[in-house]
Amino acid sequence: MHSFPIPRGPRRIVCLTEEATEWLYLLGEEERIVGISGYTVRPRRAREEKPKVSAFLSAKIDRILELRPDCVFGFSDLQADIAAELVRKGVQVTIFNQRSVEEIFAMLYQVAAMVGRADDGLRRLEAMRSRLLEIEAAGRALPRRPRVYFEEWDEPAISAIRWVSELVGIAGGDDVFPELALRAMGKDRIIADPAEIVRRNPDIVIGSWCGKKFRAERVAARPGWEQVNAVRERQLFEIKSADILQPGPAALTDGVEQLHRLMGEWSKAHA
Repeated sequence: MHSFPIPRGPRRIVCLTEEATEWLYLLGEEERIVGISGYTVRPRRAREEKPKVSAFLSAKIDRILELRPDCVFGFSDLQADIAAELVRKGVQVTIFNQRSVEEIFAMLYQVAAMVGRADDGLRRLEAMRSRLLEIEAAGRALPRRPRVYFEEWDEPAISAIRWVSELVGIAGGDDVFPELALRAMGKDRIIADPAEIVRRNPDIVIGSWCGKKFRAERVAARPGWEQVNAVRERQLFEIKSADILQPGPAALTDGVEQLHRLMGEWSKAHA
């Protein structure tokens, strides 16, 4: 009788976004990765070791096919066209669409399970969740909670996506545009009237301009912003997009830790 070993998950993976790449490296499964997004910065060594085959809204389909992937990981409806083209070429594609903290945890567990690392993945995720619970408890204990405006893009102004808004809350702050955070698409989180930001008067402004350097001086110079608490008290900060706008390990670790520090320092100064 012939022996047919059961495959232990995909062996040749292309990651169209950074979070899957970072997670596979953390799991020690980087040898499975044969191609990555050109926007990948975490971990840094991935850029040196892996071919860059995609942007966010586009991909080098021929190059991906040359790599003979047995699975492609992508993120969101924005990569649906790339996914459809690869599927038509006979490639297995898994597109995740995680938009909340819970959905990020679910996506990471699924990827770990797909590469045969469910137990290790679960241990790592439980450690992340344990730390989030510690941060959340510290946030609830703050004497005052700052009102936070998180800006994902400047022209036009786009406010925080759902997982970022949730992490602001966990860290001890209150998103000043909570109603927009529930909208999945960036175009639906555009603040039509920039004066509304002034009216909501955030205590802290955090910029993360999708890879473009945040310019606090430009924010402070916006018309009417001289009366905004965050400008008057110089509470204008940047969190790198790779640390907070990737719906993966970075946001649940480095991103939330930076939010935690900013909320704690503001609250201590205003106790």
